[in-house]
Amino acid sequence: MNISTQAVQIGLEWDTRTGAVTVPIYQTATFRHPGLGQSTGFDYSRSGNPTRMALEEGIARLDNGARGFAYASGMAAITNLLLLFKSGDHLVVTEDLYGGTCRLFDRVFNQFGLTFTYVDTSDIEAVRAAVTHATRAVFVETLTNPLLKFADLPALSDLCQQHGLLLIADNTFLTPYLQRPLDLGADITVYSATKYLAGHNDTVAGLVVVKDPQLAEQVYFHQNAAGAVLGPQDAWLVIRGMKTLAVRLDRHQHNALAIAHWLKQHPRVTRVFYPGLPEHPHHELMQRDVRGFGAMIAFEVDSHSLVEQLLLKTQLISFAESLGGVESLMTFPEVQTHADIPPDLRARLGINDVLLRLSVGIEDAEDLIEDLRQAFEA
Repeated sequence: MNISTQAVQIGLEWDTRTGAVTVPIYQTATFRHPGLGQSTGFDYSRSGNPTRMALEEGIARLDNGARGFAYASGMAAITNLLLLFKSGDHLVVTEDLYGGTCRLFDRVFNQFGLTFTYVDTSDIEAVRAAVTHATRAVFVETLTNPLLKFADLPALSDLCQQHGLLLIADNTFLTPYLQRPLDLGADITVYSATKYLAGHNDTVAGLVVVKDPQLAEQVYFHQNAAGAVLGPQDAWLVIRGMKTLAVRLDRHQHNALAIAHWLKQHPRVTRVFYPGLPEHPHHELMQRDVRGFGAMIAFEVDSHSLVEQLLLKTQLISFAESLGGVESLMTFPEVQTHADIPPDLRARLGINDVLLRLSVGIEDAEDLIEDLRQAFEA
């Protein structure tokens, strides 16, 4: 069955008693037992809630995994995954990842004895060189934030299997509609479901999908023990958003390609980072592994003063930090999303004072281009 159909069908089978097409919101903390030593399968909503389970089963199907898990945020999801490791363990991670993930690694889990080495995970030899006797996992963003480098998951999977490592893929930018990391060799996929999966800038959520059933049991133990679970109202919102994932992403990508071509021709734009452009260094590799190039664009302008002008003068494109919703958003990574990355690393990566990140929404592409045009000329 096509993934677009699977997404629309999420939750459809849940209320067999009434035949409700939309999964109900089970707004309850606890469940009544039918008898002594008996359970309906639900006892307490931290351990399991029907609305959340409909979402968890749905994302597991979309990602072709054994089991899915829903958390209160994307960062909560990553935090729970780090509970799989112990003091002294080492992870190789993407160097230009989301600043909040970097903060979690370096300022929270470092104090518990986990260590992290940041490398260009689009360079398989750089990853190989970073592996040590203490390495237990490779954590990659499949399409990095904000510079849009692409990870060769089959090559990374081969490397991880050689060394007995877990491969964890943050697939937020691509979603299972464009790429299924578990089919390409990853062990675990993680999402900020706040972004494209929910898709409407109206809820915060995180999702995890695990390929191996035994590993999934460990992840469930930590989910239940730590308790950073997604509530039923938010689970319902994510399900509702995921039903239109395919049609939204098709429109997102159509708009992004048109805007990337327009930006490339603008005299005040010095660089455009978008993998849908043939000159992107990973364009051909992505054609092998994905169904599309996503809808995130990064671009550099010719002066820092123009950055503030664009952020404040656009009228349709909002100056905001998130991404992946139906509304177009633009942000300044150096002082917002990536402020927690050390300045010397930001400079080396190219996260500088003329770089902007644009999350392209589903408005009319010509309207968005006109909005950018007038902001450049303001």
